[in-house]
Formats: sequence, structure tokens, C-alpha cells
Amino acid sequence: MTSTANPGQRFREFKMPDVGEGLTEAEILKWYVNVGDTVSDGQVVCEVETAKAAVELPIPFDGVVHELRFPEGTTVDVGQVIISVDTQPGAGPAEEAPASTAAHAEKSAASALAAEAEPEQQGRQAVLVGYGAAPSSTKRRPRKARPDADRSSVAAAVQAELNGHVAQVPAPAAPAVPPPAAAPAAPAAPAGAARPLAKPPVRKLARDLGVDLAVITPTGDGGVITREDVHAAAAPAPVAQPAPQEQPVAVPAAPAAARETRIPIKGVRKATAQAMVASAFTAPHVTEFVTVDVTRTMKLVQKLKDDPDMAGLRVNPLLLVAKALLVAIRRNPDVNASWDEENQEIVRKDYVNLGIAAATPRGLIVPNIKEAQAKTLPELSRALGDLVATAREGKTSPADMSGGTVTITNVGVFGVDTGTPILNPGESAILAFGAVKLQPWVHKGKVKPRHVTTLALSFDHRLVDGELGSRVLADIAAVLENPQRLITWG
Repeated sequence: MTSTANPGQRFREFKMPDVGEGLTEAEILKWYVNVGDTVSDGQVVCEVETAKAAVELPIPFDGVVHELRFPEGTTVDVGQVIISVDTQPGAGPAEEAPASTAAHAEKSAASALAAEAEPEQQGRQAVLVGYGAAPSSTKRRPRKARPDADRSSVAAAVQAELNGHVAQVPAPAAPAVPPPAAAPAAPAAPAGAARPLAKPPVRKLARDLGVDLAVITPTGDGGVITREDVHAAAAPAPVAQPAPQEQPVAVPAAPAAARETRIPIKGVRKATAQAMVASAFTAPHVTEFVTVDVTRTMKLVQKLKDDPDMAGLRVNPLLLVAKALLVAIRRNPDVNASWDEENQEIVRKDYVNLGIAAATPRGLIVPNIKEAQAKTLPELSRALGDLVATAREGKTSPADMSGGTVTITNVGVFGVDTGTPILNPGESAILAFGAVKLQPWVHKGKVKPRHVTTLALSFDHRLVDGELGSRVLADIAAVLENPQRLITWG
């Protein structure tokens, strides 16, 4: 873990560490402590989410929490200080507590603003509205006398109100000639000239159509309103009918934005998206399908559940599908490989790190079971149970998700028959296990209801050609159709 100590001060800072494989940032999911809480060396203070998993961070020293630098939900770069701790809480008040970078920035910004606010002219001072009058208000240059005394009084009242001294403004003197009287006099003078020019038939037409001649712009010679002008003014009245047509269109437009939820792309979901795009456009995918009768496998699952040797273990069809895939890889080892683009080599692996795709609230993750090929059926069952439980709790570590060789995705739990899965980056194959359903099936020459499922195998065609991929998929189907092959082939 990363921590720093300020020389000569008792406050120590804890920085965001690199919690796995060169990651550059992490999101603070939850703080387990607050300012003033006592913490001890090794105590978990927060949970963060990286591009691979959620991780709990322990503090590496004792003390009292002095400051939490970032709130929950903030994405923080590796190396940034996230919490400071007072390691000597009993030493009394500190002379100067360490301030965060943001606090220093705020002080610098405030100083800069204060410097800019200083007046350029001597003797003047900036004043905020409502916080007292500026000193220069008593040193104004004398203005020339104006006959309009009322306007001077009003201006003085406005200035005094802005400076917070309305009560000190004297009442305005009564004007000799009230300005309001001049306002109605102006329109009254040209009243006769404002009468629109139109011939009697045009006036009658306007009355019949309910059009006010005063609002019409004349187009006739000499400013005379014509019949066409009246009809043009009357035409917009029927246009009001399209308004009901606009309402159904406008009504859903406003609530549409309110019914949309924008979710930031970050953490596990962001990493998954980037990996899938890279895989889809780097490795040439081929997907093959096979539908198989797994009735015997379903009977074996039930027998294993009743077996005392499997008591307390997770026993389900996925367990036997995983075992069938491991048997198929043992029979076809070339499928368990990776493509080294830099060295232009195919790397065949003699170990199987079996990935199991798991859907979590934070997105899809693919933890893997290390050395799965060497595990017995009970050991494989226990590893699967631990893997799924850890993934659902969001506690999967980055190490558990690295180094995979092949993957299984169980789409059948969602009632899906099959799919065309995308390879986990760096892996050679991925098997989709579809839903197991009772279907009519020809068995021993008769149509009977049987448990049937569809398997889909996607593989990197640079590593696995069609023949090899077909053999692997056929072997998996053969084991599930007749589980005794787990013994004869294993």
C-alpha cells in the first residue's frame, strides 16, 4: 500500500494503490470510515472498483481519520491521495493541518481573484451590491444642472438603493411639468393620421371577415389596403386547425428525455466492452452448433446430489459440462492454445485455466479455475461454487480473472437455447451451454420426451481449424450423451 508522511507534521496520507496488473484508476464504491473515526493498521477503510474487480483497501497505519479527499462514486487515478490520518490525535490541536491539493488550488484562485479586483486608480475600491457604498460616491464630479429634476432624483434613488442606503435618499421634489403627461400626448397628436387607408368595399370586406385594418400592412399604391391584403390577413385564421395535430407530437417529446437514464461507462463494464471489441475484431471467430440428448447426464446429476461423497457441494449440469470440456481438451490438446502476435508463435498450454462467465451487478466478469484439468469431480465442484459465490459478492480479485485458456458461458440459466459467444481475449475457445428442455426425440427407434440441449463452440480460426473445432465439440456432446465416457475417456 502507498502512504506518505509530511515532514515535521503528524498527518499521514494514503494514496490510491495499483491494486492489480498496471491499472491506472479505480472508483471509490464505499467508505467504511468517516472523519473522526479511529483506524488501525490493516483496517479496511474503503472499497474500490477497478476495471477488473471490486477490492477492499486496508490503511497501513494507526490514527484518527482527518480527511476523506473524494466522495463515493468518484474515479481516482492511481497515486492520488484519498485519505489523510492524524497519527498523533492526543497531541492537541495541530498548528496547521495539511490541506488537499484542491484546497490549495481554491486559495490560489481566491488570491488571484482578489488581485484582479484591486482598482487601477488610486483611492477607489470595489464594492459588492448591498454591502455598503463605495468611498468614491462622495467624490463624484459635479454634473451640469438639468431642467428635469425628477430624473436626477430617480437616478439618485436607484444609486442609493444599489449601495444599500435607500433610507438616506430624500423624497423627490414635485416636478414643474410632469413627464407622464407628455406620454399620452405623443400618440394623441397623430391620431387622425393613423387611420388606415382603404376603399369602402374593402372596409366592408374587413368587417365581414372580422379583420382589423389597423394591423394590416398595405401593399396598394399610396399605402392603400387592398382586398388581397384583407384576404391575406384573414387566411391565418383557418391555419389554427393544425394545432391539435402538433399536440400529440409535442407531448411525448418533453417526457422522452425524462424517461431516459444515462449510465456512465466505467469499471468492469467499460473493460468488458473494450475487451470484447478487441477480441471480435482481432480473432477470426467461427461458431459451430450441436444439439444433444443429455437425459443420462441429468440422471447422473440427480445421483450425484444423493451421493454422500458430494454432500454439501454444488452439483448441477454445468459441473458435468465443465468436466466434459476438460475431457475433450485432453483428447484434443491443440485446442488449448493462444496466439502470440508479437513473436508470431502459437503457444500450446499443458494446463487448463477454465473460465466461467458470471453476470454480476457491475457487469460480466470471467474468473477462472486454475489447473482445472488436475481436479477431481468434488474438487471441481467446490471450485465452481467458490468462484460463483465470490463473483456475485463482487469480491473477485484481478488474479482470478487473468490467465484463462478456455471459457464456458451458461446461457441456459436464462432460458436461452444457444448463442454465438465472443472469445475472452487471449483464449482459444468458448463453449455456450444452452437450456436443457424436454423435447420429442427419437430414442431406440421411438419418439420419446428426452432432455435436450444445444451447445455452441466459438473458436479462434487462426489456432483452431474446422476439423479440430468439430472434434472438440463432438467429444463434448458424446460425453454428455453418455456420461460413462468420463471414465473410459478420462
